[in-house]
Amino acid sequence: MLRGKAVTLRPATEDDVPALAAIRATPEVRRWWRGDDDLAAAIRADLADEALTIHVVEHAGRVVGAIQWYAESDPEYRHAGMDIFLAPEVHGGGLGGDAVRTLARHLVDDHGHHRLTVDPAAANTAAIRAYAKVGFRPVGVLRRYERGADGRWHDGLLMDLLADELSD
Repeated sequence: MLRGKAVTLRPATEDDVPALAAIRATPEVRRWWRGDDDLAAAIRADLADEALTIHVVEHAGRVVGAIQWYAESDPEYRHAGMDIFLAPEVHGGGLGGDAVRTLARHLVDDHGHHRLTVDPAAANTAAIRAYAKVGFRPVGVLRRYERGADGRWHDGLLMDLLADELSD
């Protein structure tokens, strides 16, 4: 269990699948976190992926999203990456930054990572702003990085954070 200023991060379980699928199904989240029509199955697949560690984001005693991380194990390129989604009703309230900062601190202090990366869609200005508040900096545009719901390729933004740049 990881505690931030306003959020708690705990390991996600099968019991969390319905709540997380409902959040992922909202238009505001689905725009950035697509998936098949069966979002519950997609979340279960993520939970079964041994390369991912998924935490539920809780605020005021309820599930408001999820944050996940993965590690590059090659010692020459070692780093961790993360992704987050939150329910639309808590967007803009600082919970995303609190969750990202809490997980980042855990990855640096408890797992010894010196560098963290995120890769939001280049058009996702709210996510980019939240990551920047924690200390992530743009590294470069990943051109035609992911296929959108419209079938076209869209740019991503690679951002990174070095351990000594993590703001408190």
